[in-house]
Amino acid sequence: MKSFEHPAHRSGYWWIMLFLALPAVLFLPWAASDARAEAQKKFSSPEEAVQALVAAIRAGDVKAMITILGPGGKELVSSGDDLADKVGRDKFLRSYDQKNALQQGTGGKTILCTGDDSWPMPIPIVRKGGQWAFDSMSGKREILQRRVGRNELHVMDVLHAYVDAQQEYAGKNCSGTGLVEFAQRIVSSAGKHDGLYWEAKEGEDQSPLGPLVAKAAKEGYANPELNPFHGYYFRVLRGQGKHAKGGTYNYVVKDRMILGFGLVAYPAEYGNSGVMTFIVNQEGVIYQKNLGKDTRRKAEAMKVFDPDKTWKKVADTEKKD
Repeated sequence: MKSFEHPAHRSGYWWIMLFLALPAVLFLPWAASDARAEAQKKFSSPEEAVQALVAAIRAGDVKAMITILGPGGKELVSSGDDLADKVGRDKFLRSYDQKNALQQGTGGKTILCTGDDSWPMPIPIVRKGGQWAFDSMSGKREILQRRVGRNELHVMDVLHAYVDAQQEYAGKNCSGTGLVEFAQRIVSSAGKHDGLYWEAKEGEDQSPLGPLVAKAAKEGYANPELNPFHGYYFRVLRGQGKHAKGGTYNYVVKDRMILGFGLVAYPAEYGNSGVMTFIVNQEGVIYQKNLGKDTRRKAEAMKVFDPDKTWKKVADTEKKD
């Protein structure tokens, strides 16, 4: 991905080491500018700074966390995904309670290390005017890169699962029409099988997206059509444009989606939950594009799968003969 690299990462540690690092999956609008933020809180020692941050995390006091972290802290504390934020905080606290220590870094910086592996928190504590404070800006880029990278990798897994689920839906005649028909919804209408997921009754086969939705539910996520999932929104595309294989046509004929299917996945908060927008259709090849700060409006206006030359294929997603 062009704008934010996907560095090799140990995702478990990034959830554990700091709730700030990967708190988000679903993303609220960018918080108010730092210019309006309260003055950053300073402390008499690095130990006092850590104790204050940990206490704020235990209390779930977002305002206190932001004041402690200072400029740049809002995007780190609130990813927009309340569930992911809580999961990240809980993992950080478990790691901190397991083991914690302050180590001296370069340039007079003090680093909080947590867990049995002494994983270093990316936000150092520095001396400012005779007092100590967290230097959030120095670690912010790395944190956001890792958050974005993790979410984008999750999204590609979801797109692959969507393609497989649509093929299963059509192959098993889940619609009950006897036609090779694809689902126009992700989650079925109440009492129907018109989507890729429905709550299976006793003795009934699991829906095509059952395993994925079950996993999401276990993580605490609700309806993926109404809420972002791992920082992304998903919308079904019901046709394709001239740049797609086979040219322009609608997938839907007489209210039934029988000629193909498509999906667009776009970040709920550009630059915070994700950068790239992704599209896929029945060919199973994923394309990506950076739609910029106006991502949400552009993605929500998208009606068809149409990967022109500005869209790039994601490596290793093209079908092999």
